Amino acid sequence: MALIELIRVAKVYRMGDVEVHALREVSFSVAERDFVAVMGSSGSGKSTLMNIIGCLDRPTSGTYRLDDQEVSRLDRRALARIRNRTLGFVFQSFNLLARTSALENVELPLMYAGVPARERRRRAAEALRRVGLAERAHHHPNQMSGGQQQRVAVARALVSQPRLIVADEPTGNLDSRTTVEIMVLFQELAAAGITVLLVTHEPDVAAYASRVVVMRDGRIRSDERQAARQAAADLAAAPPLEETAPREASA
Repeated sequence: MALIELIRVAKVYRMGDVEVHALREVSFSVAERDFVAVMGSSGSGKSTLMNIIGCLDRPTSGTYRLDDQEVSRLDRRALARIRNRTLGFVFQSFNLLARTSALENVELPLMYAGVPARERRRRAAEALRRVGLAERAHHHPNQMSGGQQQRVAVARALVSQPRLIVADEPTGNLDSRTTVEIMVLFQELAAAGITVLLVTHEPDVAAYASRVVVMRDGRIRSDERQAARQAAADLAAAPPLEETAPREASA
């Protein structure tokens, strides 16, 4: 069964008298438990596609079904409920609150959802344990490495028990070894039954997904299955962190 289904979805932005066609009748579906990487250069439409799938934007035309529910025309409140219940987000810049602990950062989505404090704390601690940061629960972001901060961000995405995680360039600010650590984590989440949609411009990152979609000029140009690269083997072979050159942050 498809968790995500887009049928002839178009997105047009108006800039004065000029129309910008960000998506041009894209049809696209993702099954549950799949790990999909969406690639494309700046202006290809990949970020617009991610925003629509993540219920952060609406299509101009076409149909979008998420978990068999038509969401294209829902109002803001209904979209917010779906985001909170079904989706988890991971971004390049981590988006952690600097003056709060890892545990408190992870609790935030549950706080907004009205979950009682004791249950929030329990679920946040479990999410941190799941990403290997149980012992860092009371550390603040400035006391953690970039990779640890991104793991906190993944734990925050997991705490609402989503069926879909949308990750936007999640390794762009990480060194090469830490990138592999995060890709190991995404592969583990997909194997555990969570659908993962990863937006990236880096072929070496997309190689860890089981399916790669390439976009150009608002259209899908290729959509192929692949044998996913084994991140765990890459991690075992990688040099120690201090010997690994930092990755360049994406533009």
